[in-house]
Amino acid sequence: MITYVYDDSFEGLMTCIYEAYYRREEPEAIVSKDDLQEDLFSITVPIPTDIDKAKRVMTSIESKISPSVLRQIFYVFLSARPDKGILIYKYLKMGWAMGGNISGHLSENTVRTIHRIWQQVGAERHRMLGLLRFSLLPNNIYYGPMEPDNNILSLIAPHFVRRLGNQNWIIHDLKRGLAALYNQREWIITTMEKNEAILQEKDNFYQELWKEYFKSTAIQGRKNPKLQKQFMPTRYWKYLIEKH
Repeated sequence: MITYVYDDSFEGLMTCIYEAYYRREEPEAIVSKDDLQEDLFSITVPIPTDIDKAKRVMTSIESKISPSVLRQIFYVFLSARPDKGILIYKYLKMGWAMGGNISGHLSENTVRTIHRIWQQVGAERHRMLGLLRFSLLPNNIYYGPMEPDNNILSLIAPHFVRRLGNQNWIIHDLKRGLAALYNQREWIITTMEKNEAILQEKDNFYQELWKEYFKSTAIQGRKNPKLQKQFMPTRYWKYLIEKH
């Protein structure tokens, strides 16, 4: 049993796929170094990231399968599935054999699984765009904490660049110790551990604005707590300021 190990980057995963394809190997697993679990019966093969090889794979996906499939597998890469690497590899092998129609072959288990994960990540992204709330810190930086199931920071940051382009802000994924930082010119993703001091120093004024907004826009006769819970999972509610 061969396990390919990459550096947790999308380019690293693409390099693994390049190596497996051209070596004509069939790894049993393709995992990031953070997800690696030692197995006495597995041969671990570290695959160093090669940007040129990764680009060749991505170009091949776009030209020989479709650009939409490249976007689809990027969403799957951002999921919390531990087996996403090997799933993506199997899916792409089928795609190179079948062409752009691969995503329509939902009778195939691999295609169906990829499609389901892609939808789940996309749905969480859409949901988080409406759920994320910012508070103004004393240093005039807007701070939005979240704990999504999947690693969706890179999917939601561009939305807030457009929406809050004239503000400095931080979107903090507490679950993964990552943050998207924006300085009114560009945004980056960097590591940022949970810092209770930041949370304690939040300016309540912005929270109060959200509470007032919720009160003024909610129509009492149309409130439906069950419906609210259906579209706003309770695990997110602790970050919904207007719910406090």
